Amino acid sequence: MFRMSIEDFVFFPFFLLLILLIAMLLKPAITNPISRRYYYPALGVKLLGAIALGLIYQFYYGGGDTFNFFHDSYFIWQAFLDNPIKGLSIIFKGVDFEDADTYYYLRYAYFAIDSNTFFVIRLGALFGIFTLHHYSAIALCFAFVSFTGVWAMYRTFFVMYPMLHRPLALACLFLPSVFFWGSGYMKDTITLGALGWAFYSFYWGVIRQKKMIRHLIIFALAVWFIYRIKIYILLCFIPSLILWVFLRFRNRMRPGLLRALTVPLLLLLAVPVAYVVVNEITEGTRYSIESLTSTTQTTAEWLYYVSTIESGSAYSLGEFDGTWQSVISKFPAAVWVALFRPYLWEVRNPVMLLASLEATAFLFFTFRLIWQMRNKLLTLARYLFEEPLIMMCLVFAISFSFGVGVNSYNFGTLVRYKIPMMPFYVSGLYILRYYANKRTTLI
Repeated sequence: MFRMSIEDFVFFPFFLLLILLIAMLLKPAITNPISRRYYYPALGVKLLGAIALGLIYQFYYGGGDTFNFFHDSYFIWQAFLDNPIKGLSIIFKGVDFEDADTYYYLRYAYFAIDSNTFFVIRLGALFGIFTLHHYSAIALCFAFVSFTGVWAMYRTFFVMYPMLHRPLALACLFLPSVFFWGSGYMKDTITLGALGWAFYSFYWGVIRQKKMIRHLIIFALAVWFIYRIKIYILLCFIPSLILWVFLRFRNRMRPGLLRALTVPLLLLLAVPVAYVVVNEITEGTRYSIESLTSTTQTTAEWLYYVSTIESGSAYSLGEFDGTWQSVISKFPAAVWVALFRPYLWEVRNPVMLLASLEATAFLFFTFRLIWQMRNKLLTLARYLFEEPLIMMCLVFAISFSFGVGVNSYNFGTLVRYKIPMMPFYVSGLYILRYYANKRTTLI
């Protein structure tokens, strides 16, 4: 079994210092006097999370996805050592089993037939060339790449709400599940970083229309990375961005009857536009609109079955019959389980305890805000429409919670799947709370 070795701990300080040096060189360009106080702590928890995840998988789980990825990337490393051209060809072109040499190297790779997973393995192999294929160094590289994305996400929120720099730093940079599960040699690390870059570039390229070509190129690349690894994230993220644009357009109109009527009209327009965009993105995949319900049913049943026979942390939302009606009927329960469970009495292991404490904090924070606004629900609704970013964050978070909640049926899987929405959910609530308390217009 491929695990961290003594050599990992020998090479670890060298690559850690190298990453810190790169971070130090980047710091003046991407921080300001307020945000820089969070820069090194945020980087530190990402790097710590990368190593902690490897240690947990090695000494607690006795193996798992991260070491399976490392195992498969070893074959590409061997190909590179034997023939650099062949190794680079596998990294940049992917798997071609009709090629005898490729088959020879990858015939024992676990994930060679899964193009989405193998894409992450190819990224790890690329970092492996520069790190002499050591797990800890590859994990640090993944963590740093992800850090650039979450820092870009934080910078975006900070530009719009500088007065909320501290709570937004907590939401974007310091949520324990996010920096733990989103930092190691895993799919979630890359998709989280790419999501941050997509959010950053969309804001500057589309919302602010600054240096549009450069930012739209970054947006396209970030979306492409998400598409190659976890396309279902885009099912919720792209419609949320479209809604953001439509509501922003509505708010630029003069107050009056026409502006009031634009809300239902824009929402009616946003739905088919989002449908067309999502349909184009997912066409031909198992997440296409035509096959989404069957995929949901199959995934949920399989994860529940595996969790049950392995005495894992399973949960159930009830039976599926493979129709849209049955899936949508699970909406409240699925959103609830993704945001607010596992409960403390459902904890079965130390890893679940971390997720449960976070879920409890989410529950407390959410209902505290609702209680504060209990007599001002109409005002609360007005805030949602007056500040389109709040709506974007909450629509993405809630729709994504529904998607992962109805698919996972296992708390261990759910805690990893839901991390893309967590920074947006907490940020949205903090911004909404600011409106409720200050009643002022935000920047």
